[in-house]
Amino acid sequence: MPYHYVVLAKQVPDTKRVTGNAMKEDGTVNRAALPAIYNPEDLNALELAITLKETYGGRITVITMGPPAAAEILREAYYRGADRCILLTDRRLAASDTLATSFALSEAIRKLGHSDIVLCGRQAIDGDTAQVGPQTAEKLGIDQISYVEAVTDLSKSSFTARRNIGNGFEIVEGPLPVLLTVTASANEPRYASAKRLMKYKKARTQFEVVKAIKDRNPAATDESVKLEAKTIIDELACRGLVIEEWNVDTIGGKAERFGLAGSPTQVVNIESVVLVGREYKQVKEHEGALSELVEELKKEYIIG
Repeated sequence: MPYHYVVLAKQVPDTKRVTGNAMKEDGTVNRAALPAIYNPEDLNALELAITLKETYGGRITVITMGPPAAAEILREAYYRGADRCILLTDRRLAASDTLATSFALSEAIRKLGHSDIVLCGRQAIDGDTAQVGPQTAEKLGIDQISYVEAVTDLSKSSFTARRNIGNGFEIVEGPLPVLLTVTASANEPRYASAKRLMKYKKARTQFEVVKAIKDRNPAATDESVKLEAKTIIDELACRGLVIEEWNVDTIGGKAERFGLAGSPTQVVNIESVVLVGREYKQVKEHEGALSELVEELKKEYIIG
């Protein structure tokens, strides 16, 4: 049986473009004010999966959990080399903390059936918890290796990986299946393939197809929209251009473990950090001013 690599990805706000509108009054992230991107280290995980596929063969499935708009990063995954993409989207998954998220993802992976290596980024840039990967491995009952930079060998039933330990590296061997969390230092994610981009730019979810039909013909009845959507989806499926949509009913599991109901994390208090300038010294412009400032900073032991 060929290897099956499952990559977990997340669409996140671009934290490099934070503005004064990035936070709402209640202290939550105003995601609408920030452009959404593919979580950087999840791209490293995808690149590692593609490298493994090129070296050892197999197939790649990418799963993301999020709103309908998250389909955009799945198209990006197709552009780079994914074989199958699944959008796990459902209002019942809203407000999930890491515990509820990892439960939903683990159920989705079980639904897929056999998987050899589950890969995800070390952490997401919006939450920075680094919890979802390890929690997913725990729920799947498989081993986890964090801070992975490379998989140096892969056999039918085992793997060898190199992990970053800060001031060095560690070689780890173990049995399959396994979950790996991948660091930014692992690789340089490839650009989208022009050939794959031309093909998969037309990949759509059921939601996107229905929305496009309604936008084009607002007066269309639900029945006519349903029939037209089915025709379009069938055509896309024949060309391998459907991004699958799964929901809570698809993956199963207890309803109380999803979304807000399954999220024990509670925010007790939120404080906005305001940086206020206190003491400062203004240096007048004159020849030698910079040298004088450096000497003063040395005397105060601010610089060495």
